[in-house]
Amino acid sequence: MLSLSRLTLLLCCAWAGTLLYGEMFTYWLPFWTCSWPHGEFSSSIMGIKQNPDDRLNVAVLADPQLMDRTSLGLPPESMVLEAAKFYTDLYMRRSFLSSILPFKPDIVLFLGDQFDGDRCCQTKSKESLFSCVIVFCIIYGRWKESLNRFKHIFYLKERGRDADIKLYYLSGNHDIGYSGLHSHHPEVISRFEKDFGLRNYRFSVQKVDFIVIDAQTLDGPTKGNFTSLTWDFIKNISKDPSPNSRVLLTHIPLHRPDGTPCGPHRVSPIINQRVSHAGPDQGITYQNYLTEKTSEKLLELIKPMLVLSGHDHDQCSVTHSTSFGPVVEHTLGTVSWQQGNLYPSFMLLSVFAPAVINTTQGHQVSTSLCFLPRQTHIYIWYLCLFAVTILMVSFWPSSGVGCWDRFVQVISSFITTTKEKNEDEDCEYEMVWDAEGSMHLVKKATPKALASSSNDTGLMGRHHKPIFGNSSNAIARPAAKKYLRQEAEPSFAVDMSTDVKSAETCSGKSRAGRAAQRLVRILRLLLIIATVNVPLYIMLLFKDWI
Repeated sequence: MLSLSRLTLLLCCAWAGTLLYGEMFTYWLPFWTCSWPHGEFSSSIMGIKQNPDDRLNVAVLADPQLMDRTSLGLPPESMVLEAAKFYTDLYMRRSFLSSILPFKPDIVLFLGDQFDGDRCCQTKSKESLFSCVIVFCIIYGRWKESLNRFKHIFYLKERGRDADIKLYYLSGNHDIGYSGLHSHHPEVISRFEKDFGLRNYRFSVQKVDFIVIDAQTLDGPTKGNFTSLTWDFIKNISKDPSPNSRVLLTHIPLHRPDGTPCGPHRVSPIINQRVSHAGPDQGITYQNYLTEKTSEKLLELIKPMLVLSGHDHDQCSVTHSTSFGPVVEHTLGTVSWQQGNLYPSFMLLSVFAPAVINTTQGHQVSTSLCFLPRQTHIYIWYLCLFAVTILMVSFWPSSGVGCWDRFVQVISSFITTTKEKNEDEDCEYEMVWDAEGSMHLVKKATPKALASSSNDTGLMGRHHKPIFGNSSNAIARPAAKKYLRQEAEPSFAVDMSTDVKSAETCSGKSRAGRAAQRLVRILRLLLIIATVNVPLYIMLLFKDWI
């Protein structure tokens, strides 16, 4: 028998298990379901296998895009916006601490768009650009606040045992804007470089050069200062005689024809090229991809074996044809669940040290795409469980429900009803009048009953006297069916009508009382469930945030 107390205990346990999974255990799954790529390759000359342990591991993240007062189009001080900021920051912090850091990467690489504060500056006209300047001044004053949030989310203030992890950053369009803004506000460049370092640089990992470029300036005005600096850096890289393999890192993806397939991991529709200019020869205010001419020139100068990009917020893998062979580009999806992608992700990249100089380049870098928990699905599950809880505490019988007892009771009542119905249908009745003229309805025995009790009938015929005095005074009439009983039913219904009216009057008075009792019971059960699970939920929230 599942009583109300047991139902309450069951719901408390269901909520506790759901909260533990949704707020903690689910962030452990990527560590169990994903792994570093185990690339093996052989020297083309000596046939020596590379030791898998002789490698450096890089965790790659794209587009955290911390929400701020410009996000979602809500009022700056809106409680909804504050709640969205908190839960988005919490999700990324949990993902970084519980899903990414357990892999113990040697390097963490951010592919740009650390912040979301430059959204208002992606405009198409001079008037809107001028209006953006006023808003931008407000955002600039909050830069430090967003920077401190970023450091807290990604555990950069007090990393302790993880302090030896190297961090590298790319600039994104939400960090510094496009070339159309730089000519009016060059301070956004200095602000970024002060806190995150240079926008164009390279670093080496196991004799592989990672080339970082500021893609937002590549398609800028030809006479623009920042555009010239970026192209000068790229030309210097192309003149470097180093035999090291190269990986190109750009926030904005390279050009691809409209409708190009992005592979099996793509969730959202494919985005085609879109370019907006501030004015003639005044720079770009927005673009989805680099232009075709810029992309071809960039590939020919850098000659990378792999390209990593962000900006698109969803996964996309394409292959570019070049004069030196095909080049694969991986566009990585966002690490945040609030940026239009229900399946946030990160990438694990392993760089293997070549055994000899002539090792094939393509095998020196291996990648593996990993997915983070689906936060939206977790919240949907919470809502479903809440609806089930309301229904169960509202309609559960006060006396409880015993599944087996109820089943036996239903089966027994069905068998009894069927048996009585069969007996009534098989039997016949006859009318008997006694000596005084009174009529009696006597059930007529069926052939089955006569066969089973023939001896008893004989004895009763010899030893028992008639019920109504002398048997010769009793007169039997032709048999009557059960319809005689049905003729008496109308009078019975008439007699019951008075009782029904009185019962309805009494039930109407007590209906409000029963509704109030049920409401009190619902609130009491919900309060018990909340008393157990709300403290657990709050503890799980601040366990990872503080």
